[in-house]
Amino acid sequence: MKQLIVNTYSTGFARLSKKLAALFVVAMLMTLGSQASLAVSKSKVIKPFNNMSKESATCASCHKKENPSLYQQWGRSKHFGANVGCYECHKADAADADAIRHKDFMISVIVSPKDCANCHTEEVKQFSESKHSNGAASIEGSDDHFLAEMVEGAMTFNNQSPMTVSGCWQCHGSKVKVLPNGDLDPTTWPNTGIGRINPDGSKGACTACHQRHEFSLGQARRPESCGSCHLGPNHPQKEIYDQSKHGINFYANQDKMNLDSAKWVAGEDYDAAPTCATCHMSATTEFSITHNTGERISWNLRLPVSEKVDSFEDEEAKPWLLRRKDMKGVCKSCHSANMVNNFYEQFDAVVNLYNGKFAQPGVELMKALKEGGLLTEMPFDEAIEWTWFYLWHHEGRRARQGASMQAPDYTQWHGMAEVSRRFYTEMVPQVKALIEKGQKSDKPELKAGAEKVRQLLDEILNRDEHKWFLGKMSEEMKAHHATQREQFKKRYLPK
Repeated sequence: MKQLIVNTYSTGFARLSKKLAALFVVAMLMTLGSQASLAVSKSKVIKPFNNMSKESATCASCHKKENPSLYQQWGRSKHFGANVGCYECHKADAADADAIRHKDFMISVIVSPKDCANCHTEEVKQFSESKHSNGAASIEGSDDHFLAEMVEGAMTFNNQSPMTVSGCWQCHGSKVKVLPNGDLDPTTWPNTGIGRINPDGSKGACTACHQRHEFSLGQARRPESCGSCHLGPNHPQKEIYDQSKHGINFYANQDKMNLDSAKWVAGEDYDAAPTCATCHMSATTEFSITHNTGERISWNLRLPVSEKVDSFEDEEAKPWLLRRKDMKGVCKSCHSANMVNNFYEQFDAVVNLYNGKFAQPGVELMKALKEGGLLTEMPFDEAIEWTWFYLWHHEGRRARQGASMQAPDYTQWHGMAEVSRRFYTEMVPQVKALIEKGQKSDKPELKAGAEKVRQLLDEILNRDEHKWFLGKMSEEMKAHHATQREQFKKRYLPK
């Protein structure tokens, strides 16, 4: 019976493979003709197997009954057409940490980037050089991690916090552990976090973006794929995109996006709108596809104070100017050079305003409070620590990210308006209260610390950009705003 199944699969797939091969040749000729200027990809040409392996055919005959949805998803995939089945992806050596015997085969439940690299070599190499691949390691020791582990959570789930397991790690990735009996630790699996650390030592989860078992190009290229993690109050890239002209155009013209195109070159295969993948990954007439999503990013907008991305990496890091040049190249697939250059000046102006007016002063004040002994060593046990965290981690990011993707409401009302409100009405009064507390202390070191903070706060508030708060605007500015206010009243507040 098994041989009959194998023969049936093999014959059908062999015919399908020949048709696919013919179509592939035609598509490649068309691509070369229309895409002479496109940089040549380093990825090797992946050829389909002539036949479905006996192992995969055996797997499929069972899973068709036991897991019909998975079977149908796989049946619609390019893997199916190329005779890549269950065993080609899930096969394992007996020595592998997560190897298990399933029926007559040695397999692993987890398909890691190391497994995918057997065919997708260049894609995995690019991904391994990205920030995404270090997603799990990047949050360890962060304020976010402490919140999930101790403040929001407690170590009640196999010595882990449920908030870390079901929150942080589901996006950033877990370090998958294999229990002594061979099972996968439920605190670390299931998990498709982008920087997951796998039992074979590899980093990442291709399925974070390419959902199993169909692995659809169209699905991976849609903004919702990135929105699984890039959304919410502290990194609302998905919501920002939806509000932008790009997002509005995408949803209005989805039928024109050609999302399942093999090459999907911006300006050639589609021109209605970009998605996240267009700008950060996909091919243009100048660039090849990349799975290093940070290759075209010039600012790090995640930090309390934004920095150019090469300012904190090793000497071999790609310079920010080259990254920006590449991103501008993507923009020019649809826009003129003048429009692109002017947009970047607007974007930089917002980042520099946030940095100079609120972020750097905030960092200085928090550092002075800590050094002066006016704050404890424990994070989040004092109100001002929450204030500062929300200022940069939520509102500050929203302002910067909104400017980066042309979403004015996020730039202003969800962003800088909230940053300024929190700075002037919460952080400054809280700093003053801590100064007063230190001044009343019997400890000389706290009095000295309080005086240093007082002098710093006074110096910050007397900077030109903050003088309005002290009522020290220049006469010229007072007159300017008074005139504007009177004109507004005449238009909208008639007597």
